[in-house]
Parts: sequence; structure tokens; C-alpha cells
Amino acid sequence: MRAEIVSVGTELLLGQIVDTNAPYLSRLLPDFGITMHHRTTVGDNESRLTEALKLALSRSDIVFTIGGLGPTQDDLTKETVAKLVGDEMVIDEESARHMREFFAARGIEMPENNLKQAMGPVRGKILPNPLGTAPGAVFETESGKAIIVLPGPPREFIPMVCERVLPYLRERVGSESGIIRSRILRVVGLGESSVEDTIKRLLKSTNPTVAPYASLGEVQLRITANAANVVEADKLIDEMDRRIVELLGDRVFGRDGQTLEQVVVKTLVRRGLTLALAESCTGGLIANRITDIPGSSATFMAGVVSYSNEAKMNILGVDERLLIEYGAVSEQTARSMAEGARRKLGVDVAVSVTGIAGPAGGTPEKPIGLVYMALASGAGTIAQRHQFAGTRVDVKLRSSQAALDMLRTFLAVNT
Repeated sequence: MRAEIVSVGTELLLGQIVDTNAPYLSRLLPDFGITMHHRTTVGDNESRLTEALKLALSRSDIVFTIGGLGPTQDDLTKETVAKLVGDEMVIDEESARHMREFFAARGIEMPENNLKQAMGPVRGKILPNPLGTAPGAVFETESGKAIIVLPGPPREFIPMVCERVLPYLRERVGSESGIIRSRILRVVGLGESSVEDTIKRLLKSTNPTVAPYASLGEVQLRITANAANVVEADKLIDEMDRRIVELLGDRVFGRDGQTLEQVVVKTLVRRGLTLALAESCTGGLIANRITDIPGSSATFMAGVVSYSNEAKMNILGVDERLLIEYGAVSEQTARSMAEGARRKLGVDVAVSVTGIAGPAGGTPEKPIGLVYMALASGAGTIAQRHQFAGTRVDVKLRSSQAALDMLRTFLAVNT
């Protein structure tokens, strides 16, 4: 079964409001074996909304509309849908009673134009809205397709979906409709083209499917399986997960919402190791990501933002002669920063980062995006050189990602 969402509201088109409702609903539909191939946003205009709905009905079994159920003249979703499917709109007395009580409870006299919201289809059904004045509705076409009309405010939309729409969908699709499940594998240290080239034969699979997505500092691989139930779907996903890891190895660092900082903090705590950071170009971003994780106080001792050469010398003990000879952005300085942080802060592991984030400050010998990082431990000091592309913010984020991955890899090898 195919579904489509039509979000209604000129404010959405103008970017004044971000549509969070459509993604929320999209995430729920696979549990019913319902696929989403299209999402549309249209303004408060009857002719354009009619055009969007006709197109949606031509290619989908269920169409959801979100928004346009208010009391004003530009709120015309229900009226447009009713006209399109040839249904009559009448006052729903239960909705009208709720509306009057809603206003009375707040000591406000209800404007008569609000009764417009209590109108509902003769052939369809009303979806009550206890949290607002705009009930939803289900309209059905002569061919058996459905248009489900939902309110726009999330505090009304989400409860209506959970309490009214999901039971309706289960009844409509039946218990044998199957299920669509997905898992995200998160990959670091490789670009999208490298990942795709490595797993290219797996990308031809039809069930489960594998789709790569690039994001800043990592690549995500979405595995999606279609099966009769959760157990069978997870079995298909687990097997594909295993095959991908065989090819990419430890470049796969997590799944679904798991982040690098979560993996690092969990490993450090489990190993009983303490951590310190010495950051220059990242300006404390790595420390911020680490301390975003609950329980990080068990491992993270301190972070030093040694932005100036003076701070590198006075706080971390970097030798001035080293800065003069090699510069602040160099492997030698990165090593000295990490070793100084470990020594002065008394931790097991220290990580340092120094680089040129831009947009100014680069030279032919040391271009913008050049970043050195080092890790000091009881086993010695290791260093890495990176050349990142992008804006200043991009370079900082990529640097933090690479530093966390260096720490993750070190912890995996030095068990």
C-alpha cells in the first residue's frame, strides 16, 4: 500500500515554519507495510491544493493532508477535499459541542466562524481533537482510496495520529500487511564514493535494500527490509549488516542514533580510563561533544582551549622554540600539546587538535583546512595529518569527528 503526504500552509512554503509533522508520520508508516514515495507542500490556495490532491490520489492508496483546518477563510483543506471526492459537508454536533465547551472553559465567547471547523463528511468519519478546536476527518473515494485530514499544530497532530490514525490504519491494512524496517549503519573515516565502491555489489540487493547517504564527517548506510513480521525483517537486516561490516571493518562505528562521542565515552568508562583534551582550532567543540553524553564525568577530567601560542606554552608547556621552528599548526606542536595535557592534567589519554579553520590564515605550505592532531598515552604518542574542505564550521566539525575517531580506533587496538 502506498501513501502520500500533502502539507498545507503558505507559511511552510515561505520557510516561516519548519514541517516536523510530515517526518513524524513518515517514520510510523513502515510499521504498517505502507511505503512513502512522495511528499508535497502546497500553499493555502484551493486550485493548487486540488491539483496536488488529484496527483496524490492518482498514485497513492492513502493521502494524508496536514494543516489548513482553522476557522479563517484561507483554511480550506476539508472543503477542498470534500469537493474533490464528491462528499457533502455537514455540522458534526459532537465536534460543535466540544468546541463550545472548549471556549467556555477559557471564559471566551466563541466566534461563530469557528463552527466551520466542526464541519465533517457525510460518508466519511470525524477524528475528534480533544486538544484543539479542529477535528480531523477521513474522506473515502468511490474507488476505495482514503484522504485523512489532520490538524497542523504538533500538540494536536501527534495525539490524533497516535490515538485515531494508527488504529484506523491497522484496521484498514489488516494484520497480514507486513512490515518495513530500517537500520542505519554509521561509517567514519571514508568518503561516500569509497564506501559505495567497497560495498557496490551489496547495493544491488532488492530485499533488503542498501542506500548510502553522506553527512558531514561520516557516511550513513540505510538497510531497509520488507517482511511479514519484525523477526523476519530483523533477520534480513542482521545478515546484511554482517556482510557490510565484513567489507568495511571497523569503519562502521555505530548504528541508528549512536554517535562517535557515545561510543568513545562508553569505551573509556568501561576501561576505567581518564581523558583530557587540548584544543586549538576546534575551540572546545570536542569537549562539548564529550560532555553532551550523560556519565562522561566518570572519564573526562579537563579540556584546555589553547587558542594562542602563549596559552600553548604557559598552560600545556609547549616549547617556544618548537613553535618558532615548526609553527602552531604542525605535527610537532600537536604532539607537544597532547603530551603536555596528559602530563599536567594527570590523565591516561590526552588528545590535541591544532589547525587552520579559515577563511583566512592559509599559505601555500599550510593551506586552509590543514589540521594536525595527536594522542598521548602510556604507550607513546601518535599523530595524524588531515586536509579538510568546507567552511570554518565544517573544518571544525570534521576535525572533531576525526579526533574522536582517532581516539575510538586507539581504544579498539589498545585493549
